[in-house]
Amino acid sequence: MTKLPERRLRWILLALCAVAAMRVFIFAAGFPFFNNVDEQAHVDLVIKYAHGKPPGGIESFASETALNLAVYSSPEFFVAPESYDGKYPPPTWLLPPEDRQRVLDNEIPFWESRPNHESCEPPLYYALAGAWFNLGHLCGLHGLTSLYWVRLLNIAFAGLLVWIGYKTARVVSPIQSFFALATATLLAIWPQSSFYSIQGDSLSPIVFGITFLALARVLQSDRPPVLLAIWLGLTLAATCSVKTANLPLVFVITLAMIFKAVRLSRKGEFPCGLSILLAFLISAAVPLGIWVVWNVNHFGDLTATKSKIELLGWTPKAFTDWWSHPIFTPGGANDFWAELIASFWRGEFIWHRERLTTWWSDAFYWTASTIALGIAVASLIVRKRSEPNRALLWIALFSFISLVGFLVLLSIRFDFNDCPYPSREHPYFTSGRLLNAAAIPFFLLFAYAIERVGIWTKREWARWALLGAVVVLVLSWQTSISAPVLTSRYNFFHRSSK
Repeated sequence: MTKLPERRLRWILLALCAVAAMRVFIFAAGFPFFNNVDEQAHVDLVIKYAHGKPPGGIESFASETALNLAVYSSPEFFVAPESYDGKYPPPTWLLPPEDRQRVLDNEIPFWESRPNHESCEPPLYYALAGAWFNLGHLCGLHGLTSLYWVRLLNIAFAGLLVWIGYKTARVVSPIQSFFALATATLLAIWPQSSFYSIQGDSLSPIVFGITFLALARVLQSDRPPVLLAIWLGLTLAATCSVKTANLPLVFVITLAMIFKAVRLSRKGEFPCGLSILLAFLISAAVPLGIWVVWNVNHFGDLTATKSKIELLGWTPKAFTDWWSHPIFTPGGANDFWAELIASFWRGEFIWHRERLTTWWSDAFYWTASTIALGIAVASLIVRKRSEPNRALLWIALFSFISLVGFLVLLSIRFDFNDCPYPSREHPYFTSGRLLNAAAIPFFLLFAYAIERVGIWTKREWARWALLGAVVVLVLSWQTSISAPVLTSRYNFFHRSSK
């Protein structure tokens, strides 16, 4: 492919960022509060951090949160319209004062008495969202509008994700314009529902995307500067400060840095290799160490997960019992992989008690992803060692696989007892949002697979046709499946209607 002029590429990138931002605005504003992916708990943490009161243990919902939940909750996620004779009741904030007070008297004590099982979540997203919440208050935003103000922070995340993905692809493959544009395009249309919600999963791909970009620059530099290694360590620590499930990425990035230090040493650059490795390790260890000390002091364990596990009623299984898990059967492995990858693409929202998806869209997501990853791996195996992007694409693959492997470990390690998800009947962690941190690595591999198909067929139009087909299918499914939520009387667009 002929390389496009830089000016044109910048305009295309800007357009893709705008597409991502507009898509997230439409659906983040279109979905009412509070969804089925624990948005109630995440909003509670945002409010607590906004007031400078991070949880020091498993705490009950704050009074301010309880008020918001009582007034602004929509029944449309959890209750079918048939339960209301086909028509949902009006939003609580539009009820007559006496009826509204009756709802508040019932709902507020209920929420104030409930423990927030997400109290132990890492702090970075909630601190950022809490500061944004306070800024909204300074701008005069209150009530439902202030909640949407926090959710619409994801607009910036979506645009930034496209930009970071494009820049990373240009570092991986500076010559191929298609590779960078394909990566950015896939990120722009990625219909992951966590971007339509208040939750830290929307920040994970941003911080690890920055980490991966920094790593790419380190690996491709003959003498990486120490400041770049420090930046890499800090962004990696930030990745773990968003989501505990991102911890496996520490091992992937650390191994990559050790590999780089060894290569520098073999080239006679031992001081440089040692200095960047130490700078990276110290800059990552210090903030992570502070977080660990906080967890031990307030929650009693290194990752602050013990209290959450106890609250949910999970019990660790004996090591010998791990291997009887159904995930080690062909059917179980297929169920786990298919559900996980489909969820990674489209998220986990339900609407009217039904999953917002179709069987054919889910089949496309996991089948296309499996084929793309297979093509990418096969191509990486057969290509020459001297190609500069080979190591980075392997690291992208290991980043994604490490998160999948972590979910496998969680699935087999616990007996979930009476927990509804995961459950004894379906003991799989299939929340694709827990893979969000590896979004840029995944879509780099997906774009790489499309590019290789074009090269194998010796038809440049083939890769554009494949990319175009993915775009059309994903956007059409997202629009048709999620469009009904836009008519909700509980959402941002109808917040003042009678």
